[in-house]
Amino acid sequence: MHPFLPIAALSIDTLLGEPVRWHPLAAFGRLAQTVEARFNQRKTLAGIACWLALVLPPTAGAWLLAQWLGPWFAVLTGWLALGGNSLGQHAAAVQKPLTSGDIIGARNAVSRIVSRDAAELDQTGISKAAVESVLENGSDAVIASLFWLLLAGTPGVVLHRLANTLDAMWGYRTDRYRRFGWFAARADDVLNILPARLTALLYALAGGSRNALRCWRHQARNWYSPNAGPVMASGAGALGIRLGGNSRYHGKTKQRPLLGLGKAALPSDISRAVRLVGVSAWFLALSAALLGLTAGLAT
Repeated sequence: MHPFLPIAALSIDTLLGEPVRWHPLAAFGRLAQTVEARFNQRKTLAGIACWLALVLPPTAGAWLLAQWLGPWFAVLTGWLALGGNSLGQHAAAVQKPLTSGDIIGARNAVSRIVSRDAAELDQTGISKAAVESVLENGSDAVIASLFWLLLAGTPGVVLHRLANTLDAMWGYRTDRYRRFGWFAARADDVLNILPARLTALLYALAGGSRNALRCWRHQARNWYSPNAGPVMASGAGALGIRLGGNSRYHGKTKQRPLLGLGKAALPSDISRAVRLVGVSAWFLALSAALLGLTAGLAT
């Protein structure tokens, strides 16, 4: 993998965002919905078989196309996998009505990017939900995509992005998905072990380093997700705000530990979280390019 390719992919995403129509991930999501509706018998083996059938053929196809089309295909797949621009747009759609006092509009907007119940959220609750979504998706859709693009090229980023999409669709602990989506959730956990901790480190470097590292060290282990814990604890510490706490999901209150320190989340913290993700992504891409250039000169 040429070290400058992530910069090219990140630049295209920053300038153009996602394709408005014909996005491959959108088509994949519709296919995954059809497969789940047809084969979900609430059995673990069925979920494993469906995951393998949906993920492995496109990954193999991406590898074959990469051999034929070369590095520019890696730029294309990297751009399609990255969601930084889209993440910023969704965050702004929450922050704008929230700042103007349109609490109903803000609730509707935040409900599109989080799975918790948003109908009764106040300004702080909406701000907190949006920031948590930005920090976690900054890891899943931006930093992890760059990581796998650098580590394994086109097939790596395709494998990760498809697995992450299935986790987002099937990885719930509800009666419908607890068994069928078990493998999708575990596969995404494995693929994100290193990217999540890289994200936590980048958030610390881009924000309040001491507080971020302290929150990561002391709070992440208490979080229910092994990868989201480091990401959100470090991000909350870097921003100097409090996240976590109890929230309602599917009509039930979920007991969640507190993350971060300092003040409660404000609407302005949503755009601060977006900037944190952006700075982290560019730091990773530019660092990889610099290391690659240095290694090339050394040889």
